[in-house]
Amino acid sequence: MFYPLKVILMPVLLGYSLGLNDLTISAMELTVHVGDSALLGCVSQSTGEKHVTKVDWLFLSGEHVKDEYVLYYYSNISVPLGRFQNRVRLVGDISHHDGSLLLQNVEETDQGNFTCEIRFQMESLVFKKVIVLHVLPEEPKELMVHVGDSTQMGCVFHSTEEKHMSRVDWMFSSGEPAKEEIVLRYQPKLRAPQNWGRFLNRVNLVGDTSRNDGSMMLHGVKESDGGNYTCSIYLGNLTFRKTTVLQVILKESRTLVTPGALRPEILGGNQLVIIVGIVCATILLLPVLILIVKRAFGNKSSVTSTTLVKSLENTEKPRAEKHIYSSITTQEVNDEEESGGKSEATYMTMHPVWPSLRSAPTSPPDKRSTGGMAKTEQAF
Repeated sequence: MFYPLKVILMPVLLGYSLGLNDLTISAMELTVHVGDSALLGCVSQSTGEKHVTKVDWLFLSGEHVKDEYVLYYYSNISVPLGRFQNRVRLVGDISHHDGSLLLQNVEETDQGNFTCEIRFQMESLVFKKVIVLHVLPEEPKELMVHVGDSTQMGCVFHSTEEKHMSRVDWMFSSGEPAKEEIVLRYQPKLRAPQNWGRFLNRVNLVGDTSRNDGSMMLHGVKESDGGNYTCSIYLGNLTFRKTTVLQVILKESRTLVTPGALRPEILGGNQLVIIVGIVCATILLLPVLILIVKRAFGNKSSVTSTTLVKSLENTEKPRAEKHIYSSITTQEVNDEEESGGKSEATYMTMHPVWPSLRSAPTSPPDKRSTGGMAKTEQAF
């Protein structure tokens, strides 16, 4: 945490101890996102027509003890090195003591201290500048917006130097083989941004142009607005570009309508009226449906009960006939016992079987049988 301060103070103390009062050392901080570009300024403010002989850019992170070379310039040749080879280039005007560095496609591992050293011809003085770079997570490159909503698209050029942009352009491409459309254009000489075509009166510049912020706001998003939006910021001979992909979502897809027949193109703007009508009709018809169901189940239960009673009656008849047959059999057995010489008491006890009375002849009974029945009643 205190290491950058140590790096700054030690050369200062050393310079004062050696009497080198014209040695200039400064430190600045810059915060960028992963994937962005950053301009690391390094301009010597020394007076006089001094010729720059060499420019060195070094990187130091908290994980490494030794400095890592980023780029060096010598004899009008600029050479990027190491993992920065395809991501850095010298963009400053060396004849004006400007050794500024452009770092593109910033990575998370780029967080640390970048040191610039400028050496002049026939002088032992070295101009040094330290820039502390902070790297934040990558911003989303794709935006998802619903039809009718508004969205902001960021476009900021990060720089430690006060370089003012000369122009900002926003271009649109649908991805199909067609020409790009101009969305917005801004020049400091003009009082207000300009927009054309179908984006007229729907876009405005919301960024702080004095800080190289060309962010814009798109209002009333349409389905046809889906595509690629490219922002270009011009700073003299330096150009910074950033592309944002916009995906447009139909608002109807957010409604929880499960029936497939309720399609947006069929219902149009009357969706709410139709849905409310269906709900009301269902509520009104619900009691009628319940009553119909109850009547249906009532009739079915009555028919079932009638069928059950008839089945029970049919089952009782066979049982009664079976009882009569068994009773007649019993009477025949008693008659056989009587003919075998059984006692009269035994005969009168076993004689009364009611089904046999139904089958008896209609002729009047003899006196013997009448007396027997009287005695039987006494026995019972």
